[in-house]
Amino acid sequence: MSADAKIQELGLELPPAPPPMGVYKPIVLDGNLAYLSGHGPVQSDGTLMNGRVGDDLDLEAGYQSARQVGLTLLATLRANLGSLDRVRRVIKVLGMVNCTADFPDHPKVINGCSELFAQVWGEENGVGARSAVGMGSLPGNIPTEIEAIFEID
Repeated sequence: MSADAKIQELGLELPPAPPPMGVYKPIVLDGNLAYLSGHGPVQSDGTLMNGRVGDDLDLEAGYQSARQVGLTLLATLRANLGSLDRVRRVIKVLGMVNCTADFPDHPKVINGCSELFAQVWGEENGVGARSAVGMGSLPGNIPTEIEAIFEID
């Protein structure tokens, strides 16, 4: 099943692809690679989720934030590639969690994005290399920021 069809089958709603919030490009295409800059959790109305995991937000809310970032990354891919079917596979994901110093479960939070990608492209192509790290803060007090690299057609 195609990635675009899978999005519909899962009943997923992609938020608007966010414009740059600084001096950078949200996506850079180079040969058969798409490099996506760090994205935050853009909601359907264009606003950003916010809060700090381990303080304002629990693990589940952090997970949902990372899933929303995944949807935002998909929105940027679709807006720039025309179709998610052009994505062959996920190469690398870097997930950053805005959390308290004692919060230990960064990988469990970023699973929100990784599990989404696995649903869309399957285990073989939707799971790539990954890092999940904690941060003392993130822009606008967003709970998660994720950047990714994809192999494309």
